[in-house]
Amino acid sequence: MKEDMDQPTPYYKRILLKLTGEAFCSQGGFGIDFGVVKRLAKELKAVKELGVQVGVVVGGGNIFRGSIANQNGMDRVTADNMGMLATMINGLSLQNALEEESCHTRMMTSIDMHQLAEPYVRRRAIRHLEKGRVIILAGGTGNPYFTTDTTASLRAMEIGAEVILKATKVDGIYDADPMKVASARKYTELKFMDVLKNNLKVMDAAAISLCMENNVTIIVFNLNVEGNIQRVVLGEKIGTIVKEA
Repeated sequence: MKEDMDQPTPYYKRILLKLTGEAFCSQGGFGIDFGVVKRLAKELKAVKELGVQVGVVVGGGNIFRGSIANQNGMDRVTADNMGMLATMINGLSLQNALEEESCHTRMMTSIDMHQLAEPYVRRRAIRHLEKGRVIILAGGTGNPYFTTDTTASLRAMEIGAEVILKATKVDGIYDADPMKVASARKYTELKFMDVLKNNLKVMDAAAISLCMENNVTIIVFNLNVEGNIQRVVLGEKIGTIVKEA
């Protein structure tokens, strides 16, 4: 008689994963580390096989940072447009890695690039999720002056995600940068207003405010620990959770 091999039941059924550009390169690196992307694809496939519907918003800071270019004299709109194009490169690399794992995907973008990706249409995105495809959302909001954090908040609401998973290089939110301050204190749970009042650098204020107004939970966790995406999806208490009381 075979041993019962029931798979665990996920706590969340539809998630929005926010990946910064740093998620695509080795720590402190630049560009794309394909080994890192391959590991990320394997983790996302494992989550999808639990029956979870997965949307991913990608940043582009590993390739180009519009904010830094603007500080160095580049026109803000041009700089932000270049940053949005950088997210397309990361999105394509993630799509390729997922498809090498036989994981069906659709890349959708707010910028018209019909040869590379579908235009983002809310109903179509939801339909892809219902069909078990991982959707990769690139191009930001399609507008300058908005970060990919704000994109993540907006898209999470549009597709009806239960939670935003903010993948970072640290294991949660601290009252100071734990990379620089040894005595930095980690929070296990916060309210949205606490994040705004204390100016905690989690997501920008617009993104936090959107989540607060629409009661969308955010979980900040360390992406560099293998298996953490699945742990969060299964309801393990890791990282920092930001929500209303």
